[in-house]
Amino acid sequence: MTASASGAIGATATATADADRRWQLTLAAPPAGGPFTLAIAGSTTVTFTDVWSGEVWIASGQSNMEFPLRRASGADEAVADGCAGLRLFLQPQHTAAAPATKLAGEWQPCNRDSAVGFSAVAFHFGRQIHRALGVPVGLIQSAWGGTPAEAWTPRAALIAEPGLKTMVDAFDAATQNPQRREELLRQVAAWEAKNFHQDTGNRGEARGFAAPRASTRGWTKMDLPRFWESAGLEIDGAVWFRREVELPADWAGRLLTLSLGPIDDFDTTYWNGERVGATGAETPNYYAAPRHYTVPPRLVKAGTNVIAVRVFDHYGSGGFGGTPAQLSVALAGGAPSSRAVSLAGAWLYKIERKLPPATADFSTRPRVMGIDDPESPSVLWNGMVAPLARLPVAGIIWYQGESNAARAYEYRTLFPAMIRSWRAAWGEPALPFLFVQLPNFDAAPPGNRTLGVSNWAELREAQALALREPRTAMAVTIDVGEADNLHPRNKQEVGRRLALAALKSVYGRDIVATGPTFQAAVREGPAMRVRFTSIASGLDTSDGAEPRGFLIAGADHTWHAATARIDGASVIVSSPDVPDPVAVRYDWADAPASNLRNQADLPAAPFRSDDWPAATAAVAGP
Repeated sequence: MTASASGAIGATATATADADRRWQLTLAAPPAGGPFTLAIAGSTTVTFTDVWSGEVWIASGQSNMEFPLRRASGADEAVADGCAGLRLFLQPQHTAAAPATKLAGEWQPCNRDSAVGFSAVAFHFGRQIHRALGVPVGLIQSAWGGTPAEAWTPRAALIAEPGLKTMVDAFDAATQNPQRREELLRQVAAWEAKNFHQDTGNRGEARGFAAPRASTRGWTKMDLPRFWESAGLEIDGAVWFRREVELPADWAGRLLTLSLGPIDDFDTTYWNGERVGATGAETPNYYAAPRHYTVPPRLVKAGTNVIAVRVFDHYGSGGFGGTPAQLSVALAGGAPSSRAVSLAGAWLYKIERKLPPATADFSTRPRVMGIDDPESPSVLWNGMVAPLARLPVAGIIWYQGESNAARAYEYRTLFPAMIRSWRAAWGEPALPFLFVQLPNFDAAPPGNRTLGVSNWAELREAQALALREPRTAMAVTIDVGEADNLHPRNKQEVGRRLALAALKSVYGRDIVATGPTFQAAVREGPAMRVRFTSIASGLDTSDGAEPRGFLIAGADHTWHAATARIDGASVIVSSPDVPDPVAVRYDWADAPASNLRNQADLPAAPFRSDDWPAATAAVAGP
């Protein structure tokens, strides 16, 4: 088979399919803008009319990259401000045993409906790039909360590093021993029964919550999709949702597909009072699994129909975690998607069982590796990144590291290996790779903190060391986190700082893109003089006070809180408890209360002047 493609600007190219009927061709890039028309002719002709030319970026990582705009601060103002220059591609979450070649999902124009469920960081990054360059920007979200970097790294790249090969060995041993896997699954179930809330029964059904003619007095409005915490419902437990949907007359008595997107955690779903589907703990990654239920013809009538969904949340966020486009009902059997009826918007909810938010120490949770476990080595590279490889992109933005913090020293090897492996897959040794350094967050329990010791600080250091790789850049966010929230809501500033990095390092703009960066620390009597680069027009503090966040130590390696003062391009650090200092650290804590910045209002990056053994050096994964 031979295929040819032609664009609206007259560019043409021809390619011949291989034995598997796969083909690839390259067209000359049209000028930025659109829409253009793309026609592909082989045995048949397919024409695309909404084709745009511009900058494409992949946004990947774990939950803080996945964090949707609707949950971020300033979301309403952000979407009201417009995003017509963006195109969004939300990649379904998928694990795989081998590199996949097929890619699900579709491009969507950016509007209120598509934006609110998309990565807030990526949205703000893309809008800054669009506004700076004046060209269309395409964003591909490929992220999965709670996942470590090894899940995003190809198997061959892990095997090639002696210190990382043990991950693959452990994965192979686990997946090749079914008896051991079953035992671990039982241990996980026991752990969850102890640490997560358990559903003690569906009381709402008996009370008529799903009945079509049930009274909705006492029910409250909530716009869906969203996690109910973002609507002020800070609980775990069982919550019912219901709404009416109007169907055309010719749908009566026909088979329907009801799509609800992912629901966190479990659901039982009803149509006109009868159960039509349910998802429980038997479903792998139930909290992220999109719900698609079949509605039998006998339940479908013209006019008003009632949908009810009982959601039970046993830990973390609860509710509807998808996008507005994922909430719909449509005729089954391949009916045109344009006939789908949207279910996004106003629903009613009622609490059946109110429970306090569960807490759990995940370090004690048994690990069950497998193809369906998104934390296992290489499964997300296979399922989500491999299908994107070779797609022409401007670069990658990455926000991840929380799940590797306990193994921060290992991340020094793992993260650069992952970056290099992605570049190899794209065939671009200098593919721009921009990443977010972890923000401030109190990860350690209050009774388990030692001055100058922090896994999160060591992970930030490992991220900074990855800047040795060419065409990388790091957005420092040590000042925009929330000490008591793993998922800080200020994603606009994170996206802005990533955009600054891109504009400087990728697009060559002459701007200040980083805050003060450690250069050297030298002894001056009983003090240490710390010199910085990237000070813009001078060092400053965010609150006008003296610099905070410095620690100082002598040859005994004992850290003490230090006083500091700005002296030109340096900071003088000292403590009466350390008359003979040899080392200094800055922001070396999980959630430091620091304030040093430059005149461009960008924070100083955490650092240490010493090379003393890291606390996580003896910890390896998985």
